[in-house]
This record gives sequence, structure tokens and C-alpha cells, in this order.
Amino acid sequence: FDVLRKESLSFELRPSVEKALQAAEQTRIATEAAMEKSPRETSSDLIIGRSPAMQDVFKLIGRVARADAPVLITGESGVGKEVVANAVHKFSRRASAEYVAINCAAIPGNLLESELFGHEKGAFTGAVSQRVGRFEQCDGGTLFLDEIGDMPLEIQSKLLRVLQSGEFSRVGGNQTLTSNVRILAATNKHLEAEVEGGRFREDLFYRLNVVRIHIPPLRQRREDIRLLAEHFLSRQGEGSGIGRRMQFSPEAIDQLEHHDWPGNVRELENTIQRACVLATGNVLLPRDLPLGRVPRIGDRDGGLSGGSKSGQGSNGSVSLESAAQAFLQASKSDPTLGPALVAEREIIRAVLASTDDETAAAKQLGMTKAMLKKRRDQFQL
Repeated sequence: FDVLRKESLSFELRPSVEKALQAAEQTRIATEAAMEKSPRETSSDLIIGRSPAMQDVFKLIGRVARADAPVLITGESGVGKEVVANAVHKFSRRASAEYVAINCAAIPGNLLESELFGHEKGAFTGAVSQRVGRFEQCDGGTLFLDEIGDMPLEIQSKLLRVLQSGEFSRVGGNQTLTSNVRILAATNKHLEAEVEGGRFREDLFYRLNVVRIHIPPLRQRREDIRLLAEHFLSRQGEGSGIGRRMQFSPEAIDQLEHHDWPGNVRELENTIQRACVLATGNVLLPRDLPLGRVPRIGDRDGGLSGGSKSGQGSNGSVSLESAAQAFLQASKSDPTLGPALVAEREIIRAVLASTDDETAAAKQLGMTKAMLKKRRDQFQL
């Protein structure tokens, strides 16, 4: 607490209140970011894959789980690093002990030290009582440090001390505490480059890099895509309130397997969840999976405010106005087609008019080249 003198209230009260509110907000962020997670509580609690690369990951998890050595898990965002960390803990001798996951990038640097090591009452503004840190809480268990490449250098030195001796002190305290914690760390950064750039301690890197598990991106293990997609689809049908069982069409599977998935498994899961919510039938078609760039409404020179005479924007996109006019004219000229087919035909016609590349057109339309050819033949385009 701040103690203010009565004669200085007029100019000291406001800064003190603002500082207290800021401290409270930072504490809230830290609490949410460091919320405890059990391996059974994660949204994706299964590691799925039949590719040789993932089989190697499974074998490595089995070998390292029983040891107490630190494990460094690397890979791009969305590949499933936390799921692997959960598995290492689940199959370790510490499985019945505490498991806590902390995202080092989500907690402000000035609060991460307190989150890990605890603090004494009065150690800083907002420290109204003593707090036990995660190292004390996880004594005998496992601490997962996600995004460790974003940990500030000054905290890296304290983490190194714990790894070397098991000793640490709370923020603002003089007592030396000990903790027997297994460290699992994950990053999407190239830590060797971070060491070269002076952003990550070399000695800490070697302490963490005792065993490394690298998870390859989804584009390098395309044989896993169908397996993952069907798992996510079955889970959506069972527990998302959709109320119906769904399946993929062969063309949809083909489209999924040929997408590069820059967001990896997380992107695949989100794509299928969105498709299940928006699909009108029980079979997911390529058009339900908009993976490529679709024509954008409101592009410059291509929106309602106007556009080129050809109905295309300066970047080749189709304007909403020209597409609507084409739809109305087609509905009048061909009453034998239902509204849905007329709409599909005119959308395909507009996209084909905007590009000479059939592969790009199929990608924009969310269908394979074979399906696009079939539609062109059907609509005589």
C-alpha cells in the first residue's frame, strides 16, 4: 500500500491509484496465463500420426518420459508442443504429482519472476501477501515452460540456478528454498540463433537441450492430415452441440491433404470446427473448407462504392455489385436452374473471369481442379 500525506493528495492520489490498477491488471493477466492444466484437460489430449516422423516422436517420448532430464520441445506454432509435453508428464514417474504449464510470452516480464519463484509481502507494488511460486508448488512434479525463447534474460539466470542446484529465492526474500522439479520447455524459435544474437543464455540452452523432441510441421507429414481431420470431425460431431454425424467427401479430403497448413494442427482443427458449424449438410464438401484466398468484398476499386467497368477490382477481385447483377440476370435468363445452382454458376464464372490460372481459380472456389472442370462442363462455361 502507498501512504499519502494529506497535503499532497491533490497531486499524489491519481498516480497512486493508476499504479495500483495497473498492478491489479498485470496480476490478473499473469494468473490467467499461468492457469494450471492437467494433461486430461487439454482440448487435444491425443497425439495422432502414422507418418514415420511422428512414429519417431512417439518412440522418443517413450524413452525420455521415465527419466528426469529436462526436455526441449521444438517446432512451429500449432504443431502440438504442449500435447507432447503432457504426454511426457503422463508417462513419467511424476505422473501423479503436480503438472503446471506457463506461457512465458503471455506474462509481463516483471511478473514472470514472481510467478515462477514466488514473492514476499511488500516485495513490490501490489504484493499485499506472500505468494508461493510455481517451483514450490510443483515440488516433485513437472513444470512446462512454453515459449521459453521469450523469457527475459534476467529471469533466465535464475532459472539456470534452479536447474543447476535446485535452489532459488522468492522475490524480495533472503531465504534459500529448494525444489525438485522436472523442466519441460518448448519454443517455436531457433534457440541457437537466439544464443548467437545474445537474446538467450548459452549455458541455459545447454542445460535445457539435454533431450530434444522436434515436431515436424504438418506439410512435411501429409499422411497424418486425414487421420487428424477425421479425429477432429468425430469430436465435433460428438461434443459440439451440432447434433449430427458428419463425414468428408473424397474431394474435401483431397483438398485438405494438398493444403500447406501454415498454422499446422491448430489451423486444421479450427478449419474443421468452422466447417462443421457452417455446413448445411452432413457431408463436408470442398466449398465448406475455404482454405485459399477467396474474392474479397470491399477490395479497393472493387466494392460497392464502384469498380472497373469489367466488374473487377484493381487487384483482380470480383466486386459485390457486379456479382449481384450477374446473378439477377442469370436467374431471369435460365429459370430451369434453382437459385443455388445459378449462384454457384455465376460465382464460378466471375472467378474464372478474374484469372487465367485454373489452379488459382479452384483454390479460390474451395474445390479441386477436377471438380472445377466438372462444374465448367455442367454449366457450359
